[in-house]
Formats: sequence, structure tokens, C-alpha cells
Amino acid sequence: MTTIDAATQPIIPVTRLDQVDDALREELLDVVRRVAEAGAFTMGEELESFELEFAGYCGAEHAIGVSSGTEALSLALRALDVGPGDEVIVPANSFIATAEAVSWIGATPRFVDVDPETHLLTAGLAERAITPRTRCVIPVHLMGSTVDLDPIVDLARDAGLRVIEDTAQAHGAFHRGRRVGTIGDLGCFSFYPTKNLGGWGDGGAVVTNDPDLAERVLLLRSHGESPRYHHRIVGTTARLDSLQAALLRVKLRGLDDRNDERRRLGLRLASELAESAVELPAPAFAGADHVYHLFVVRSPERDALRRHLESHGVSTAVHYPFPIHRTEAYAPVFEGPLPVAERLAGEICTLPLFPTMSDEEVERVLGAVRSFHGRVA
Repeated sequence: MTTIDAATQPIIPVTRLDQVDDALREELLDVVRRVAEAGAFTMGEELESFELEFAGYCGAEHAIGVSSGTEALSLALRALDVGPGDEVIVPANSFIATAEAVSWIGATPRFVDVDPETHLLTAGLAERAITPRTRCVIPVHLMGSTVDLDPIVDLARDAGLRVIEDTAQAHGAFHRGRRVGTIGDLGCFSFYPTKNLGGWGDGGAVVTNDPDLAERVLLLRSHGESPRYHHRIVGTTARLDSLQAALLRVKLRGLDDRNDERRRLGLRLASELAESAVELPAPAFAGADHVYHLFVVRSPERDALRRHLESHGVSTAVHYPFPIHRTEAYAPVFEGPLPVAERLAGEICTLPLFPTMSDEEVERVLGAVRSFHGRVA
């Protein structure tokens, strides 16, 4: 096996944050100075402006900035009055926050398996998990790939369930002409720094077209308070701070361009790796969008693949090495296997993809993967 000389060919990271963009960094630092000079660090004009702009971008009536994507899910569930004694359908192939929010508000996540080709929740899988205690289903647009929502929404309507879209990894993706996050009862976003729309710290948002749900999330995120010191319900502290809102306003203006670059890179990688020793997830429906938050392949020889790529100067990661129901947090309380999610956890591998990726870096990734001669998955 030929290895690279790291001194002449730098390691290609899985992702690269936007601090490498000198012009954008300076614009963001100007925003930091503006907020600091105003001394308005919570609530106020920057947050209100971002909420209006993000709602408009998503095509939603309302957007409420909150402190994290996990808190967005928790507040959305509480806004729907989901709580102790209730069950919420959650795909096992996701980041733990999807289930964690359910547990945090006292409800029970009902883990279900995912489709072996798309890695996503389907209406058929969700339907088999419904019990008399089920109140809600949370489909996850994982890695930037859009779930086929129409059958899930129809199922939920017929069964009297609510739908919360976990959109933490799919900012700006489309679902049959509409932005994801606006199709269920509520959509939940994360602005963690590595996201397609990421801040300089934690942050999140809830979007909805329902004014009553929007009002309830607004109350819940800030002590149930409206107006000042009039506490109408028991809430918490879960506001998106003004600095993050101001930074996100700048970055939101370039999100579509960055997503287009992610799509271009993702489609190129997918096309040119079609005959390699790795397999890629299939789209959930004809014309499904993918904004490539992460570029994931699978191989039954995943660990050997990762070692091979590392020797060629290509970083990799695993998102995620354990399905949620097999983590230490949930394994003691969950019975029964979910074979697809468990198999995926042993085979998936995240390759580099980010908007500033150069053609030379793409070629290096392609060459490294093509030179891996494992058996076809």
C-alpha cells in the first residue's frame, strides 16, 4: 500500500469550519463588535430579526430561536403537551438528542428500525410501532437526506398523532417543493457550529405554521413570561442569545449557495464512487433532496476502509458508532433487536465533504476510496 507524505499533502478533514473564509470571518467579527457595543446580549432586535428572516427562509409563519437543537425538540414536545405516560416514535439511527429530548420531558422514546437502503424512518416502520400510548412521531432528515414525509404525515393524521421534524442536519433542504421543517406540526433545527447553518456556539430554532404552538414555545423558552414578570406557565431558560442570532443572520444569507456547493460535491462523489467497493444510501423518494450535511458510505470492512483512507491522508468519522438503543443510556431499558440500525452502526463511514473543498481534495478522496479493494457491500 502506498502512503502519502503528510509533509507535502495535508490531511483532508471530514469537515472544515468557515473560519478559513477570511472575508466572512471579518464580517462576523464586525457583528461581534456591534453586539458588544450595543450591550444587548439576550432577546431584543437581533433575535427578533433573525427569527423573521429564518421563518421567511423556511417558508414558515413562525420561527422561535432557542438555545440548542436538543432544546428545540424538548420545547416542541412540551408545546404539544407530550409528557409522562406518553410514547414518541424515534428512529434508532440518529444522534441521541432525538431520543434524549423525549426522555428529558418524561415521555418514553419508542425506538424503531430504519430502511436498509435509505437509512431513514418510513411510514411502514412507524405504523408497526404505534401503541395506545403513542402521541407523536419524530422523523429525522439524517445527514441532510430528506425523509419521505407525506406517508408519515398521512399515517399520523389517521392515527391522531403529531409530527415533529428533526431537521438538525438538513437546513434548507426541499421536500416536494417545500422546505423541510415546515411539513409536520413543528420543525426543529440545530445551529451547532458544524451544521450547514452553524453559529459560533450552541443554538437552535423551532418553526411552525401554527400560531398557538408558536406562542407556547415562546413562553416555554423564557420562564413562561409575557409580559415581563407575568409568568403564565412554568417554562425554562432556553433562549437563543443575541450574539448567535446576529452571526446566524449573516450566515443565513449564504446558506443556499453553500448548500448548492454541498449538493454539487455530494453528487460528484456519489456518481464517481458508484462502482467502488463502498455503497451509498439511496434517496427516500424520487426527486428527494440531499444537502449533504455529511457524506456517508457503508462497507462491511469499515475499519479496514478507515485505516486505508487514513494512510492516504483522508480523515473519516463514524456517525454513529452505536444506534441509540444500544448506547449505555438506553440499552438497560430497551428490549429487542433493531437489526438494520445495528448493522449500519458497524458499516457506515463518513467521508470528507464541505463547501470549501477543492477539486484536488475531491480527487484525493476519490482515488483513496477507489484504491480500497474490499468486497462489495
